[in-house]
Amino acid sequence: MNQKALGRMRASEVGHTCSTESYGLLKLWQDWNRTHEILSLKWLACRGGARVGSPATQQGLAIRDRLDQNARTTKVAVFVNRRLITLFHAMPFSSLGLSPALLAAIEREGYSEPTPIQQEAIPAVIGKKDVLGIAKTGSGKTAGYVLPILHNLQQAPVSQYREPTVLVLVPTRELADQVQQVFQTFLPALSERLVCLAVVGGVSINPQMQAIGKVNILVATPGRLLELVEKNAVRLSSIATLVLDEADKMLNLGFREELKRILALLPPQRQNLLFSATLSEDVSLIQKGLLKNPQVVKIAAETDEIDLIHQLAYLVSEEKKGPLLRYLIKQGNLKQVLVFASSTLKADGIVNKLLKNRIHAAAVHSKLSQETRRFNLQEFKAGQLPVLVATDLLARGIDIEFLPCVINYELPRSPKDYIHRIGRTGRAENPGEAISLVSPAEMDHFQVIQKKMGKRVKILSGDLIDLQGY
Repeated sequence: MNQKALGRMRASEVGHTCSTESYGLLKLWQDWNRTHEILSLKWLACRGGARVGSPATQQGLAIRDRLDQNARTTKVAVFVNRRLITLFHAMPFSSLGLSPALLAAIEREGYSEPTPIQQEAIPAVIGKKDVLGIAKTGSGKTAGYVLPILHNLQQAPVSQYREPTVLVLVPTRELADQVQQVFQTFLPALSERLVCLAVVGGVSINPQMQAIGKVNILVATPGRLLELVEKNAVRLSSIATLVLDEADKMLNLGFREELKRILALLPPQRQNLLFSATLSEDVSLIQKGLLKNPQVVKIAAETDEIDLIHQLAYLVSEEKKGPLLRYLIKQGNLKQVLVFASSTLKADGIVNKLLKNRIHAAAVHSKLSQETRRFNLQEFKAGQLPVLVATDLLARGIDIEFLPCVINYELPRSPKDYIHRIGRTGRAENPGEAISLVSPAEMDHFQVIQKKMGKRVKILSGDLIDLQGY
């Protein structure tokens, strides 16, 4: 069977007319793979025992250059491979068991097909199973539990006053807002009058106490939820579905004791859904005590996605980091760049210097009010704010599908946090750029990060750049 026929056959199996695209992608993928294999074999043959300056050595160097050039097209190959998988194994939302009302809402929102985690999580949640989902931010996991929860609520009894039936626990205010927005997107499609409310700290508790009365779905940060419980504003005895979103981040931020107190207030018979970017030892301990015969859904880790991200580093003295950052923003004409700093104090300092140099910028960190954080984040997402400076606390709470550039003003302590940071770009099969400003004192740590990541990053000298006027 020729490749064109194979493309037609595969497309017909999934109900898509994608034979032309699949044929072209198959050919591109096979050509790339064949070229890389041949060049690799030739390089190995030429390098063995050749003398310096000999024809074999010169031929080997030429082959190595071609091999390097072909390797630089890895991002294209990764995209082709993933697109082929999508074409050959696409599964429509209609096959997942969702109600017609939700399917119509999904179509109106422009979703064409479910992501991998949605394909596995949605039927499991509809079937009232416990779920352990390991997937990074941006994988579609929020809709992966929101849609089936709304489906199940259509047949559920009406919630009692101040007794929600669904509880979603999240580590940050930003993530609480995002989860509530996803619920609000699909709620109008349902005939039932379901209400979703997000309650977080950093704002007045009184409006939340007043609004919580008729809530069915409560999205909360642990500390504020316990405050509301202590004030008798909400009871958790009717919770039928519990979601722990970003469980690893919640544990890292010190919410372990709060989680224990909240779990003790819940009824023993309930559905538990736990989602985490990593399966750390702490998360493993919680899921063993929380989940009963869970369906495990594990999606490719962020380290598998970094081939779509072009990484570059500048070795630069600490005092020149500020001018270099401004140089990169202005010379690169960057319209939307996320800058990471190690502390709230440093983030504010970076913003102040950018503003003094007529670069519109703002920060998001824990010392700012909820309203300020929400406003700055919305401005950045809308493209009205070109530079947003954030701390690691909010690395996973910032979910922008087409973010073109991330800059590490300072390196994070953990290699995993580095991957989380640069993982804000290079999403939805779109290439992104990640730039790190590395001081001589950080160089050893940057070598560790590269080793853990399994990828070398090109390092340029920032001190050789003329930064006069920046």
